[in-house]
Amino acid sequence: MCTFAPLLYHAAMNERKWAWQNRGMKVAFFEVEKWEKERFRGRLRQVDPVFFGDTVQEVSPGGFKDAEGLCIFIYSHLTKDVIASLPSLKLIATRSTGFDHIDVEACRKRKITVVNVPYYGENTVAEHTFGLILSLARNIHRAYMRTIHQDFSLEDLQGFDLKGKTIGVIGAGRIGLHVIRIARGFGMEALAYDVRRDRFIAEILGFRYVPMDELLASSDVISLHAPYNESTHHIIDRDTLARVKRGALLINTARGALVDTEALLWALDEGVLRGAGLDVLEGEELMMEEGYVLRKEYSTDILRTFVRNQMLLRREDVVVTPHNAFNSKEAAMRIIETTAENIERFIAGRPQNVVV
Repeated sequence: MCTFAPLLYHAAMNERKWAWQNRGMKVAFFEVEKWEKERFRGRLRQVDPVFFGDTVQEVSPGGFKDAEGLCIFIYSHLTKDVIASLPSLKLIATRSTGFDHIDVEACRKRKITVVNVPYYGENTVAEHTFGLILSLARNIHRAYMRTIHQDFSLEDLQGFDLKGKTIGVIGAGRIGLHVIRIARGFGMEALAYDVRRDRFIAEILGFRYVPMDELLASSDVISLHAPYNESTHHIIDRDTLARVKRGALLINTARGALVDTEALLWALDEGVLRGAGLDVLEGEELMMEEGYVLRKEYSTDILRTFVRNQMLLRREDVVVTPHNAFNSKEAAMRIIETTAENIERFIAGRPQNVVV
């Protein structure tokens, strides 16, 4: 037995060494549903996962302190303090196109790779955009609420045709172009404002690039599809809304903070806007869970925005959906597959869709 002891010892040591070298990358997944867990488990063989249904800020840091990677959605805010508390962090994979919920400068300093999902559902968000437009243009939401109470009167339900109207798209990227394509199918004229212009695409789809002032003054429907950053914060404010064609609709399926909520309420009260369709709200994370809100302290400005959002929810001329424009079966699957591939490619040393 003693003869074999050294051999057994070395075999055990080699096995431990092999297991260490081939251990899975420790990745913490946040805001995941059961079906997403199963999909990630089946796909990511080189990952040692831990799953949370809550956001990063709702989970005790001790639960993922040794994570080498984080996989998050839009409600998980990775501040510089959160990032600093994770010494092993190498990768952040967001299951979204936007990454304004991540402190990218802090990641840059730490040389943490940040990857996103640049394309998953341009048509998906565009279709939801038109769902909001049609709901407002034809008073579908109001008619539905009326009929479920056995009231079939048509009073105050008269809408308007989209044919012959003008849509103004702020942010003519992939989603914005899909919105324009659908609008043209409805017989609408289309205008676009964007810092980048593609004359060839404009000619093919039959729309015009115009200055912001012309778009605001000429559009019956204004739809926002711009990314959120410092330059686009409150791109729709009181000054902007004062230049809008009276009676227009405002649609936002991009980011809530593109719109100054106080200014939006003013425009609705004054009849500047006929209505608003909002899949996103400024400070919408506060609407997610009341208990979470009560456990934290917020500035007066943030709490005012919370109250204003409550005011929007009570209005008949506003349709609000819960950041659901992306959420089709097909788009959700594309998000999971792209995210899994992003993580696999990072582990293999060939990262893709890198934003930092």
